[in-house]
Amino acid sequence: MIKGAIIGLGKMGLSHAAILGGNQDLDFVAVCDTSTLVLDAFKKFTAIKTYSDYKEMLDNETLDFVLIATPTRFHYPMVKYALEKGLHIFCEKPFSLNAAEGEELVGIASRKGLVNQLGYHNHFIGTFRELKRLLKANVLGELVHFTGEAYGPVVTKEKGGTWRSKPEEGGGCLYDYASHVLNLIQEIIGRPVKASGSQLKSIYSKGVEDAVYSSLTLDNGLSGLLSVNWSDETYRKMSTSLTVIGKNGKIICDATEMKIFLRKPFKKEGLDKGWTMKYITDFAIPVDFYLRGEEYSAQIEHFVDCVIHKKQTTCNSFEEGLYTDKVIEMIIDDSKKSI
Repeated sequence: MIKGAIIGLGKMGLSHAAILGGNQDLDFVAVCDTSTLVLDAFKKFTAIKTYSDYKEMLDNETLDFVLIATPTRFHYPMVKYALEKGLHIFCEKPFSLNAAEGEELVGIASRKGLVNQLGYHNHFIGTFRELKRLLKANVLGELVHFTGEAYGPVVTKEKGGTWRSKPEEGGGCLYDYASHVLNLIQEIIGRPVKASGSQLKSIYSKGVEDAVYSSLTLDNGLSGLLSVNWSDETYRKMSTSLTVIGKNGKIICDATEMKIFLRKPFKKEGLDKGWTMKYITDFAIPVDFYLRGEEYSAQIEHFVDCVIHKKQTTCNSFEEGLYTDKVIEMIIDDSKKSI
């Protein structure tokens, strides 16, 4: 069995720990965090070894892979150290706060032939995967516009700062939530090559933005809009959606359903003229362990399978995440033009 460990036991790290612990194809042997409270719980209730220093853990344990779920500013030194140890890596998003550092990590992983994957879990949601397939099948004909959106009540009042409120640690709506939407646009519709009219708006937070708006042009010439606001109380939880418009209709897609409108039927896909509704129950990826959504387990199962069979991931590689980082930098630079 392959052996793995986790660095970072915050919300996502603990979720990943539960998923790794339920995976029968691996031996989950160690965790690392700076919180003695969390480590004491692992010592009391599990046989998993605990560390407060990630280098000590990586030096002492015989591992095949490590999962890194720390604030983004720690990704570069931790990922680099693990790569130099010859470990396969699953890292939470976004990849880095500096594209030059990301380029270096991509290069090391490539030279060493190590499996590398980032935690953009939306790509493991069945409806978004179906949207990508339908667009490839040319259901909408020539595309004319898109909109990528995410709204929810993450920050709804002024409050004390955490790492999420510090831009130097990867906080803010752009890095934390808009990155998910940008990554979906990039991998489903086309890679953004230009940002214009970008606005980073603070509503309740101090030091970081709570909303992101930008007009994007893709490498295929298509243009569209990005609209993300994590201070929107009209939503019960964060909701991400893509709308794509073509000459033969449009598709509105989120994590639970797809609304397809066609001006003409598309017989190859069994789609009639007018509206067709499709639901996540038709496309959900079966997983052995369900936690928060099948997509979280599905992404880990994909990574573990790649490590076991020594093949590169087909989704969310370091290179793909690095491109998303570059788009984020593009939006930041563009937003400064209007200040």
